[in-house]
Amino acid sequence: MSRFYLTTAIDYVNSRPHLGTAYEKIAADIIARYKRLSGFDTRFLMGNDEHSQNVYKRAVEQKLDPLAYCDQMEQEFRDTWRRLDISFDDFIRTTEPRHTAGVVELARRIHDAGDIFEGTYEGWYCEGCEAFKQEKDLVGGHCPLHPAITPQWISEKNYFFRLSKYQQPLLEHFKTHPEFLQPDVRRNEILRLIEGGLEDISVSRAGQSWGIPLPFDPNSVVYVWFDALINYASAVGLGRDQSMFDAWWPADLHVIGKDITRFHAVIWPAMLMSARLPLPRQVFGHGFMTMNGQRMSKSLGTIVDPIKAADRHGADPLRLYLVKEIAFGGDGDFSWERYDERYNVDLANNLGNLVSRVAAMAHQYRQGRLIPVGASSNRLARVGEEAAASYRRSMDALALHDGAAAAFRIIDTTNEYIAETAPWKLAKDPASADRLTQVLFDAAEAIRLAAVLLTPMMPASSAEILRRVGASSDPLRLDRDARWRGDGERLIAQGGPLWPRFETPKEKISVTENPTPPPPAAPAAPSATSAVSAPGGDRIAIDDFMKVELRVAKVLAAERVPKSTRLLKLHVDVGTEQRTLVAGIAESYEPEALVGKSVVIVFNLKPAKLMGIESNGMVLAASPDGGKAIVVTFEEPPAPGTRVR
Repeated sequence: MSRFYLTTAIDYVNSRPHLGTAYEKIAADIIARYKRLSGFDTRFLMGNDEHSQNVYKRAVEQKLDPLAYCDQMEQEFRDTWRRLDISFDDFIRTTEPRHTAGVVELARRIHDAGDIFEGTYEGWYCEGCEAFKQEKDLVGGHCPLHPAITPQWISEKNYFFRLSKYQQPLLEHFKTHPEFLQPDVRRNEILRLIEGGLEDISVSRAGQSWGIPLPFDPNSVVYVWFDALINYASAVGLGRDQSMFDAWWPADLHVIGKDITRFHAVIWPAMLMSARLPLPRQVFGHGFMTMNGQRMSKSLGTIVDPIKAADRHGADPLRLYLVKEIAFGGDGDFSWERYDERYNVDLANNLGNLVSRVAAMAHQYRQGRLIPVGASSNRLARVGEEAAASYRRSMDALALHDGAAAAFRIIDTTNEYIAETAPWKLAKDPASADRLTQVLFDAAEAIRLAAVLLTPMMPASSAEILRRVGASSDPLRLDRDARWRGDGERLIAQGGPLWPRFETPKEKISVTENPTPPPPAAPAAPSATSAVSAPGGDRIAIDDFMKVELRVAKVLAAERVPKSTRLLKLHVDVGTEQRTLVAGIAESYEPEALVGKSVVIVFNLKPAKLMGIESNGMVLAASPDGGKAIVVTFEEPPAPGTRVR
């Protein structure tokens, strides 16, 4: 069995983890779970960085021994990762004896290679980064990552690492291994940095006791960044278990934030080159998490508690939101409003509603027992197989957001399939009994396939979905289970809502609490349902018509508006975004009959509130002689967002 070893950055424990920290761990966990699903013997390492002076200061503030403080913080971090269902295989602390052994071993190797020498360092020191900064790196005299902390000018005797010696070897490694640092934007940044020349850097601090003593000078301790990087190797036996080290090193993937790519893609590989050890196969620098446009930072006070975020909707919805909403490698913004919206659209109204509807119909019409009686739907089977192949390509390329999107293509197509086949109509026709059974079986199979693909993103929820559609969830194998299965009996289980709809608490609502009432007459319903002729004098010019922007919208979810007999609430995809609309067509359409349809909406209509719901657009429909409304739709729908002229 092939092995895969991946790591995340280890975390300072001077404060609790925030959502930006959690994003990295969730993304890495999804990769680890995908690798296990793909059949790899996977080792996933996380841990805490404890030899920081900021950690020492924090312990002193709390009147605790530094190690006792770190013991407490280990539990804090482990509790957070447990709440987020992070499946790490190993958790290392830099105060552990096994880590000390690795640091001593690597420091000795580098010293013996002649790449550590004694000198004096003068420069600006940022306590937040615990690193020296060059003048050109400061913005207005402050570190760009910690603008609230004033850098200090420090001059001290240090030991230095000959980083400059490895400029050309590093350039050669980047040339022969273009995949070493990803995404490409990070690779290009680091290449420019290396090409601009490298300076030798300090690897020790004098006059401090909190840290690992240098093996060749016990009066100095190893600098925290030098200490921290070695955790990846010490965790797999460096300096203590050579057979374990040989089995797992080099690491296949370091997942780290883009602010520390210099350490991981320049300094760390140079250290390994000096020590004559293999380099990690890949470093991936993800983007920053922002909060309403501001970087999520402890020092700036713009943080979100990941446990609070998980408690709002559950760990799996948070995991899905972060991986589906943010392109892995780019920056991503978090807002409570967007989080709530995606929870309702993707889970409550889409996937959750689909699972509940199929299970309910299977029990209503077939007592929960589905046995295929014919050929599977060619369309569903084809989309399922194509999505599974796309999912593999995306996940192998670490395009996690595209992997999630591939799974949701199956879900969206299944909703369309149910809307088109209308099982509730088939149930009324005895001649369609076999057709009804096959439709429900195919829908359940499509849900099963989507759940397998979503397992790394939503492990607990996917297991429950698989149980409800009569499929086993343990153990799963991608090569076996991510294929369309057109045979076999399915015993469908029912249950409560997987994700109940979330109504935003009133205190969170910042828009007007007293919506403008709709006009009193029938035209208040946001649907164009009248076909009237206009006398020549009332006709409009083409310029007036072109002010109205009509677009194709795909209905993702639909539901009745409580206390209204006329209104339906629709969630639609308009290509560039998803919107909520309210349409006065409830007397003409069952909600489930609209899901998957492509309709025409007035895209640039000002928002209006109906029954307390903000409607962002108008669905076009016709009402011949004032009768049943018929929405404008397509025989072969264009893509969502297509302009209608």
